[in-house]
Amino acid sequence: MDPILVLTQALNGLQLGVMLFLMAAGLTLVFGIMGLVNLAHGSLYMAGAYAMATAFAWTGSFLAGIGAALAAAALVGAVLEVAALRRLYDRDHLDQVLATFGLILFFNELARLIWGPAALFVTVPAALSGTVEILPGAPYPAYRLAVIGIGIAVAAGLYLLIARTRLGMLIRAGASNRIMVAALGVDIRLLYTLVFALGAALAALAGAVAAPILSVEPGMGEPVLILTLVVIVVGGIGSIRGAFVAALLIGFVDTMGRAFLPALLREVAAPATANAVGPALASMLIYLTMAIVLAVRPQGLFAARTG
Repeated sequence: MDPILVLTQALNGLQLGVMLFLMAAGLTLVFGIMGLVNLAHGSLYMAGAYAMATAFAWTGSFLAGIGAALAAAALVGAVLEVAALRRLYDRDHLDQVLATFGLILFFNELARLIWGPAALFVTVPAALSGTVEILPGAPYPAYRLAVIGIGIAVAAGLYLLIARTRLGMLIRAGASNRIMVAALGVDIRLLYTLVFALGAALAALAGAVAAPILSVEPGMGEPVLILTLVVIVVGGIGSIRGAFVAALLIGFVDTMGRAFLPALLREVAAPATANAVGPALASMLIYLTMAIVLAVRPQGLFAARTG
């Protein structure tokens, strides 16, 4: 097996992992503090990608696209929380699932109405369009390395926010006992709105950095939402630390499985059988990983709501 190919796919897995963390961090914050199952989180990822594509087309600036994605998603998230989701906090999870699933359909149709059904494409910024030779004879796209750096920087910043700031203290307290926090005079509604806007901005950042790699189209948030839910379950519901570790694990397993499992099967089975079965087994690896983790640790890799 070519070691350069293995290294390249490992970096691809790391890149996927940090993008999944951006999604999972926001969703686990919302669920851990508000107890809200928000299936529309993938729609905020899509909104970030569309905001990036639109701002980049207007300005030609990648940074302007990132800023537009963050601002638009934070605003949409805050309005969505105040106008619709606030009424669901005291409802059971089935009501939350049905309501937020309806929001998925709404946002998908809204995207088709505004931008049309055709996919949009965002070019990689010129400064990051080349490759970096990480090892002799092993070039790797500079943009993907930048995505990895952005994800790690956001993870560090989120840790500092949660662990070292007053807002982080309120977030952790709200996750532990929101009734007591409200009784102490904290505006819990404002806290919820801020947390939801933060989660929306993180999802939009994932969508914005994914836009030059993937096509921007209606419904693009649903596949990544499934992976995100797997990450949250594996890491431990409500745990930011668990979301980070699980995102890297799932990204690595998914990428390496899709890259190498069909080839490995061809060593022990007929090529036609391997080519037919390999991709299906590769797509199942993340769910097998989730099953193994839950069999050993039913609460996930880290205890729920440990941050």
